[in-house]
Amino acid sequence: MNWRLVAIPVTLIPIFIIAIQFDIQLDDLLAIGIFPFVGAIIVMMIKLGLQGIKFAYITRKYLGSFDSFFKLTGVRIGSEFIKFTTPMFVGAELVVIYYLHKKGVNPAKAAWIAIMDIVTEVFAAGLLSIMAGIIALLNGAYVVAAVILAVSIVITSLWMVMFFLSSKRTFQVPKILENLTKRFGKEKGAKAIKKTNTWMEEVCTMSRENLKTPESKKIFTISFLFSLASWSFYGISFMVIAMGTGFVISSFDSIMAVMGANAIGNLPITIGGSGLAEFGIVAYLNNLDPFAFEISEDIVGWNSVIGWRIATYYVPIVITWLLLVKLALSKISKS
Repeated sequence: MNWRLVAIPVTLIPIFIIAIQFDIQLDDLLAIGIFPFVGAIIVMMIKLGLQGIKFAYITRKYLGSFDSFFKLTGVRIGSEFIKFTTPMFVGAELVVIYYLHKKGVNPAKAAWIAIMDIVTEVFAAGLLSIMAGIIALLNGAYVVAAVILAVSIVITSLWMVMFFLSSKRTFQVPKILENLTKRFGKEKGAKAIKKTNTWMEEVCTMSRENLKTPESKKIFTISFLFSLASWSFYGISFMVIAMGTGFVISSFDSIMAVMGANAIGNLPITIGGSGLAEFGIVAYLNNLDPFAFEISEDIVGWNSVIGWRIATYYVPIVITWLLLVKLALSKISKS
């Protein structure tokens, strides 16, 4: 976990490059104003709170009242720290699986709950990003649209296909990976493969037992709506920041710009999408031209983009870290 703390300062490098390249001073950031900045933080925390509530809802629907609703919400919010500190938005599901297993939940059931949570998250984000890509395409921003659509369609399709196929077939570790693991890991590698295959078989069994039931369909639908709402608040956070600099943008356009940037930020290039998300917003809003980063008077300023990044990444990363350590990684007694 310590390497993640070291990785956080690395995410500042693209910010410094942008600030130096476009002569962004501290006064430019302060010009945003305290109220828009605090407002954006509050909106971002609402986004994270909705994610936490969704996870608590899914968990208690499948497991009953085995744990505090507020604690489950906090654990899910804390798990976002892992996503903030990885190249690509992955890893949060590992935290919740770990937490549920430590509480005595069967690993397969814990994995199923985590998968239901992450799939609805990816599906909602994917749909919004695809909408943003289509709008960019219709406006002639072919490069921006191509990147957004390629990333969104691939990631969304992969998750959804794997999710629904899990109810029809049993997945196992691919033979190539199995052979390599056994060759280099010897006996330990063989045991790891066997354990992984057993776990995947149990998860697929749970998928067959639950996915087609009316209750699970209801849980999926409600969770998906929660995810749409949470991602919408993420988009609105930029609108709040932009208001501080006098840049007027509608909530819909703000959501589309942020979700398009979010898709670009999902490229596994930088930690937490640092730099990619910022350039993605400007590319989307600056006449939808990915190569015209010199911003005119009528276009959102770089200070708004950097201020948005601080409010929706660096402040929440502290909060999620505290919740992760306090709740998810603390000593847990099995109920």
